[in-house]
Amino acid sequence: MMMTSTEVPPRRSRLGQWVVGLVLLLAGAGLVWYYGFGAAPDRPPQGFRFGAPRDEKPPVRVVEAEQRNIEVALKALGTVTPLNTVTVRSRLDGELTRVHFTEGQRVSAGQLLAEIDPRAYEVALAQAQGSRAENDARLNNARADFATYQSLFERQLIPKQQLTAQEALVKQAEGTAQSNDAQVNNAKLQLSFTRIVAPIAGKLGLRQVDVGNLVRSSDVNGIVVIAQMQPISVLFTVPETDLPAVLAAMRRDRTPAVEAWDRAETTRLATGTLRTVDNQIDTTTGTIRLRAVFSNGDDMLFPNQFVNINLNLSTVRQATVVPSATIQRASFGTFVYVVKPDAKATIRKVTLGAAEGDRVAITEGVQPGERVVLEGVDSLREGITVEVVGTGAPPPPSTELPVARPDARRPAAPASAGAPAAPARTPGRP
Repeated sequence: MMMTSTEVPPRRSRLGQWVVGLVLLLAGAGLVWYYGFGAAPDRPPQGFRFGAPRDEKPPVRVVEAEQRNIEVALKALGTVTPLNTVTVRSRLDGELTRVHFTEGQRVSAGQLLAEIDPRAYEVALAQAQGSRAENDARLNNARADFATYQSLFERQLIPKQQLTAQEALVKQAEGTAQSNDAQVNNAKLQLSFTRIVAPIAGKLGLRQVDVGNLVRSSDVNGIVVIAQMQPISVLFTVPETDLPAVLAAMRRDRTPAVEAWDRAETTRLATGTLRTVDNQIDTTTGTIRLRAVFSNGDDMLFPNQFVNINLNLSTVRQATVVPSATIQRASFGTFVYVVKPDAKATIRKVTLGAAEGDRVAITEGVQPGERVVLEGVDSLREGITVEVVGTGAPPPPSTELPVARPDARRPAAPASAGAPAAPARTPGRP
C-alpha cells in the first residue's frame, strides 16, 4: 500500500516538537546567563549595595564639640492656678438693683460691684435705733432715781434695801442699752451688705445674674467670679526620685528659676520662680506637687491653662557639648565617631552628662574642638577614611513655596503685522 506525500507519521512529528522546544529552552537559558551574569559579572544590580568598598571614602557631615554652659532642667506638665479665686455672692436676700462692673474688668479690693435694694434693711436699722433711744431714756431716769436714793440713804431717810433695788434697775437698763447698741450695729452691718464690693483685686469673669433678679446668699453661682491674675501660680508634679535634686536646688537658691512654655514647647510664655514644695508625696502616683509663681504682667498665663514647665536645677559650666544625634549606642555603651585630622574615623566611647534641648554634655571621651560625625554614620567603621562634605547641623528644610521663573509659562507674543506666523509643530515631528 502506497503512502501519499501529505501524510506524516505521528511519531516523527512529536519528536520534532520536542527538539524545537529543547532548542528554544537552551537559547533562553543562554540569554539569561549572558545578560544576568556574563555581561557584567563584577557590577552589582543598580540600587543594591553590600557596603562601602575599601577604597571608597564615604561622605559625612561633622560638627565640632563646643565648650559652653549647659542648664540642667527638669521638665513637667503643669496647670495654671490663681493664687486667689473668689466667687462673689450676696450676703443678703433681696433684689439686685444695680451692677457697677463690666465683664472682664480688672478691679481692686473694696471696689463697688453691685447693689441690692436697701429699703428693708433701712427700716430694720430705724427700728433698732428707736428701741435704743427708748431704753436710753429709761436708763437716764433710773440713774437719776439712783442718785436721789443715795442722798436719802445718806440722811437715813430710806432703808438700804431700797437703794440696792434701785441700783439693780440701773444696771438692768445699762444691759438693755448695750443690747440695743448691738442691734443697731447689726442693722448697720446688714445695710452695708446691700453694697457688694470686691474682696480681692483681680480680673472679673462673666456676669452670672442680671439686674432685677432676686439674689440669695445660698446661690451657688454667685454674681461674678474674681481671679487673681497678677501674680499667678502654676501647679505641677515631679517624680519622687527627682525630689532630692529639687530640694538641693532650693537649698542653693531659695527661688530656682522656672519657665512656662506652651503645649508645643515652641513659645516661652513666662518666667518665674519656684515658691514651695508640698509636704507629702502622693502614694498612688509616686509624685509630689510643686508651685511656681509668675508675675504674669502680660497675661500670657490664664487659669486652668496647661503648660510645659522647665525647672532649672543647676548649671554645668564649661561643659563639652555635642548634638544628641551624634550619640550612638551599642552593647558596650554609648559612643561617637570622631574624624581625626588625617580624615580617618575612629570610635570613641563617651560618658554622657546633662542634656539641654537637642544637645548633650560629654564628661569623658571627646575634647572641645574635635570633629564628631553627625550624618553618614551607617557606612563608617574603625579607621576608614572619610570625605567631609559639610560642617555643622544641616539647614532646616524650606517651607516656602517655589517661585515661578519670569519666563515660565509665558504666553506667546502675537505675530506682528506682515510677519509670517510660525508653523505649528506636530507631535513627534521635528
